[in-house]
Amino acid sequence: MYVSMNGMLHRANQGNYAIMAINCFNLETAQAAINAAQELRAPIIIDLLQEHMQQHLGSRFLTQPIIKMAHEASVEVAINLDHGKDVGFVKRCLQDGFSSVMMDASEHPLDENIQITRDMVEFAQTYGASVEAEFGNMGAVAGNHMTNDQMYTDPDLAIDFAKKTGIDALAVSYGSSHGIYPGGFVPTFHFEIVEQIKEATKMPLVLHGGSGCGSENITQSIKLGINKINVGSDFMKAQISSIKRQLSKDPEINFVDLIHNTIKGGEELVKHYILLSQSAGQSL
Repeated sequence: MYVSMNGMLHRANQGNYAIMAINCFNLETAQAAINAAQELRAPIIIDLLQEHMQQHLGSRFLTQPIIKMAHEASVEVAINLDHGKDVGFVKRCLQDGFSSVMMDASEHPLDENIQITRDMVEFAQTYGASVEAEFGNMGAVAGNHMTNDQMYTDPDLAIDFAKKTGIDALAVSYGSSHGIYPGGFVPTFHFEIVEQIKEATKMPLVLHGGSGCGSENITQSIKLGINKINVGSDFMKAQISSIKRQLSKDPEINFVDLIHNTIKGGEELVKHYILLSQSAGQSL
């Protein structure tokens, strides 16, 4: 069933668990995420990154087929625009049928960030869609631009931001980074940031860059109030590994079989994270 993030995140907030948001960029990756969710009876969020849609298939080509998948799924499925930085692009995604969007104006000065985000909340209400925003900045492993002390979320400012914008979910920066960490590296999380914001807002909080964070960090994050966990790099890595294994075993494998089998590899990774998020069995 196709829904916005609101209902599933509200229940996750009340039940103290998290919903997985999987970064997808085509129909096969979306199908893998939905298949895994159906097997474990978990609600799922399909995250479509603005950058991916601009580089590959656009929203107008991709959204409606995934919406059809969602309608036919036996579990709740939301489609969320991830890191929507361009106001016009975010509005177009809502018009194309997205049930949720992330308005990421975190690179703007605070007053502008508040105004842009509040305006998008009002616009999204016309479509019955939910809005996520980010306060603080999460770096990326690529180029060694990992999150540092200056990029962490300021709890007091984040609390004020959430109240002034009326958002449905808040992404906070407390140690994770986007991308795949070097082998054996596990980031250090500053859990007090999550704890303070949760205590003041009682709203669903979001962990971006969930790949490679380690099960202990994720479990503790959920305990303290994280209700949505974004995973992209580990999902893509699992599918790359599937391709490598298949080509190593059979270099002449049929392309259709090769791609179909990557779906299975993606499913297994998503199921791992669903179990870690404690959302198995939580779909209506």
